[in-house]
Amino acid sequence: MSGATDGTHPRLQENHFVLEFPSLPANVAFSRYAVAAFASQLDQFTLVDIEDIRIAVSELVSNVVIHAYPDGPGPVRVEGRLREGCLEITVSDQGRGIANVEQALEPTFTTLPGERMGLGLTFARQLMDEMTVTSVPGEGTVVHLVKRPSAAPVQPPAVSS
Repeated sequence: MSGATDGTHPRLQENHFVLEFPSLPANVAFSRYAVAAFASQLDQFTLVDIEDIRIAVSELVSNVVIHAYPDGPGPVRVEGRLREGCLEITVSDQGRGIANVEQALEPTFTTLPGERMGLGLTFARQLMDEMTVTSVPGEGTVVHLVKRPSAAPVQPPAVSS
């Protein structure tokens, strides 16, 4: 990245990543830390922003581990993109899908009563600035998240001569 010549901070260039891993419980933490490390490149994110991102991704990957593949692990894909001062994350699977997305977005709804609280999608939606869910039963689910920094960039003190 090259420095700006007009006295402003250089703008972070677009950057992206793609991770694909099996829907194993151990990979929930892996995805959470990988996305947090990637998001930290955008120095306008506060520690609270980074924690929100970690929790949202953790909840979504946990949902894939728990719900998407009832017969054993299947692929989880996590994509991240830093663009125009914000973070975009997509978590997708090729699992059984969600029959009723509107219902799945309701707090406490779960397909596993008694075992889960049904708050994963609710938490993710509350922690991020935007969330869209697209799902086709029998084909899988795609959740797209957007997070904008909550803090304004910190400008360095002016140097007087």
